[in-house]
Amino acid sequence: MLLKRTLIAAILASPVTPLAAQDLTFSTDITASCLAHTPDMAGQMACIGESANACMEDTPGGSSTAAMSGCLDRELQYWDAKLNENYGAALKRAREADEYVDGTPSATALREMQRAWIPFRDATCDYERSQWGGGTGGGPATYSCLMRLTGQQALYLANSGIGE
Repeated sequence: MLLKRTLIAAILASPVTPLAAQDLTFSTDITASCLAHTPDMAGQMACIGESANACMEDTPGGSSTAAMSGCLDRELQYWDAKLNENYGAALKRAREADEYVDGTPSATALREMQRAWIPFRDATCDYERSQWGGGTGGGPATYSCLMRLTGQQALYLANSGIGE
């Protein structure tokens, strides 16, 4: 388990190659526009990966492992920021709801859920990486998994209307 966490931490901490860092054609506009024009959560889920896919299509050499990893990582960072923003908003809603409810505080349940979700996400992405048998596709597979699950959780938190 420690090895898996270390592997994911190393992937996330490793610098993106110079090609991916400097030459990517990446914008979050596609994902943001998709989200803005899709009112339901099911439709919003389909927005996850849109900017990364456009980046891979628009970047010269976008099908290389380095470019794929770079594009996927850029969108992962977008969803990670959304996750943090939406978690903060959900926590605020939960705390406000807790003022009027007896029993398990919603804020406590939310915090425990989020803490349990992180190892779930990491283990799921470890499994997806393992399917590549140590091959070069494992990096993009990991970034894709992290991006997808982080996006899904960000949207879940945004759409969990405590007290609504």
